[in-house]
Amino acid sequence: MTEDLARAEEILRVACGERLRTAFPLAPLTTFRIGGPAALYLEVRSEEDLAASGRAVRETGIPLVVLGKGSNVLVSDAGFRGLAVRLGRAFRWTSHEGGRLTAGGAMPLPALAGVALGHGLSGIEWAVAIPASFGGGVRMNAGAHGGALADVLETIGLFDLGICEPLVIAAGDAGFGYRRSALPAWCVVVQATMRLEPGDPAEIRIRMDEVREWRRIHQPLAEPNCGSVFKNPPGDHAARLIDEAGAKGMRVGSASVSQKHANFIVAAEGTRAADVVELMCSVQALVEDRYGVLLETEVHLVGSFDLVPR
Repeated sequence: MTEDLARAEEILRVACGERLRTAFPLAPLTTFRIGGPAALYLEVRSEEDLAASGRAVRETGIPLVVLGKGSNVLVSDAGFRGLAVRLGRAFRWTSHEGGRLTAGGAMPLPALAGVALGHGLSGIEWAVAIPASFGGGVRMNAGAHGGALADVLETIGLFDLGICEPLVIAAGDAGFGYRRSALPAWCVVVQATMRLEPGDPAEIRIRMDEVREWRRIHQPLAEPNCGSVFKNPPGDHAARLIDEAGAKGMRVGSASVSQKHANFIVAAEGTRAADVVELMCSVQALVEDRYGVLLETEVHLVGSFDLVPR
C-alpha cells in the first residue's frame, strides 16, 4: 500500500502540484468532527483534477472517498489510507430556466433551497435543514418531511473516474430508493437538474421557517453529530424504536445517544470514532433483541474499523 500511495502521489503531483495534500486532517470536514487524516487529499477545481484522480486510483488500486459537506460520514481514528477528494468552489453554482433549477455538486442543500425560494420555485423547502452538498444529497437521495431529491430530479451529471469522461443520465436510471441510489461508486456527481413548481415566495418561506424550527426543537444542533444514524424501517421510525428500547442516553466512551433525538449520536470532546461505532452496534443489537428489527445504518464509514454494524 505504501508503494501504491507513493505512485498515486506522484501522478497527482504532476497534475495538481502543491494543491495535493498529504496526511490531511479529515475531522474538520465532517459534522462529527472526529477521525484521522487522509493519506492523500485533493480539493477538486476542474474535471481535469477529477481525471487525474481517476488515473491515480486506476493505476494504483488505492481506495477513494468523495466527501461533500461531511454529514452522514464517520472517519476511522486511524484515518483513510487512500485518496479523499472534495469538489471545490468551481462546482458551487446554480442556473435556472423556467421551472428547472440546475446546480453544481458542491452547492450546499440549504443554500440551494434559498436559491429556489429566490426564483419562486417550490419542491425542496425541506432541504433548508439538510447539512449536505447537492452531490452527496443526490447520491444518497437525501430527504426530509416527506420529500426527497428523487421526487424532483430530472437529470444527473456525473464524472466517470473509470473512463475519465463526463456523462449525463436520466434521474429515472439512478436506481433511487429510500436514502440510497444505485449510482456507481466510481462516478462523482458534479451537477444535477431539478424540475420544481412555481410557488408563492411568502408561502415557500413559511414552510422553510417551519422546517428550521422543527429541526431546532427536535435535533441536537449544538453538539457534533452526523445526522440520522439509522434509516427508518418500513412503516416505523428508528428514533421511536431506539427510544422505547431504552437507549436514549446510552454511552460508550464520550459518545452518547442524544437525549433530544434518539436517532442521533452526539460526540463530546475526546470522542473516538471507535466509540461511535461500538455504540451504533449496541443500539442495533438492543433494538433487534427487543423488537426483532435490524436497523440499517445511514452512516458511511470511511477507513478501517475493528467493529462494524451489521
